[in-house]
Amino acid sequence: MNTHRGFTLIEVLITLIIFSIGLLAVAGLQTISKKANFDALQRTTASLLAHDLLERMRANARELAIYVGGGGLVLGGGTQTAPNPDCVINPCNPIQLANRDLFDWESTLDGASELVGGNFTGGLVEPTACISGPFGGIGGVYTVAIAWRGVTALSNPIIHPCGDDTGRYGDNNEFRRILVIETYITPTQ
Repeated sequence: MNTHRGFTLIEVLITLIIFSIGLLAVAGLQTISKKANFDALQRTTASLLAHDLLERMRANARELAIYVGGGGLVLGGGTQTAPNPDCVINPCNPIQLANRDLFDWESTLDGASELVGGNFTGGLVEPTACISGPFGGIGGVYTVAIAWRGVTALSNPIIHPCGDDTGRYGDNNEFRRILVIETYITPTQ
């Protein structure tokens, strides 16, 4: 009677191939999961930043015209210069406070609060923010739209033109992500 014991070399090789394919699938899932988590973090950051600016506008509603500029303000990439005086340590009037709010907010948007090797690492990836509302700082619906660069290519979201065709988000804006928040603000007298 002839009995065989153990595994043959072919059985071991087939097992190794199946196991390797399983490990590659797990690694692929890990990569997809990391990308999705990063995109979710960026969206959460954009939402927090948009609500932060709207609350700053609500708190200083007398100067709404400064927050929207001459019909619409585009921020991101250090467009604002540091205003004088520094409202953190000095008293400011509402106009100075609005200018300081915009500078501080843009710095946070660009990630200036976190530095690694002299580079901004907080905030959003290549952000563009658009603030709009009624001309003259009157009461009405104010919009904060924030665009940033996503990790994977998708179809271009057409819900708002903020950051559209700047070249920062791919040839066809396939990497552009956007968050738009609208709210009604009543100016104070």
